[in-house]
Amino acid sequence: MALILYSTEGCHLCEEALALYQAADKTAALRVVDIAFDDALFDRYGVTIPVISLQNNDGSVNDELGWPFDSSALNTWLVKHGID
Repeated sequence: MALILYSTEGCHLCEEALALYQAADKTAALRVVDIAFDDALFDRYGVTIPVISLQNNDGSVNDELGWPFDSSALNTWLVKHGID
């Protein structure tokens, strides 16, 4: 499984989402992906970032948490998926 934060440069909400994840004190790596350089990602997430995506090993999406979310909602989502 991979945990990805879809983001872009200058997105203050994306920075806030990253800070919430860091404050959750999880050990699972969170990969930040800038959607600006990928047309498919930009088309999919351009108006919805930040989005945290849990992906299967084959790259398919298991579940996503879209903004807005707070620390409580993020922690609930992480626990639901067994993310430490």
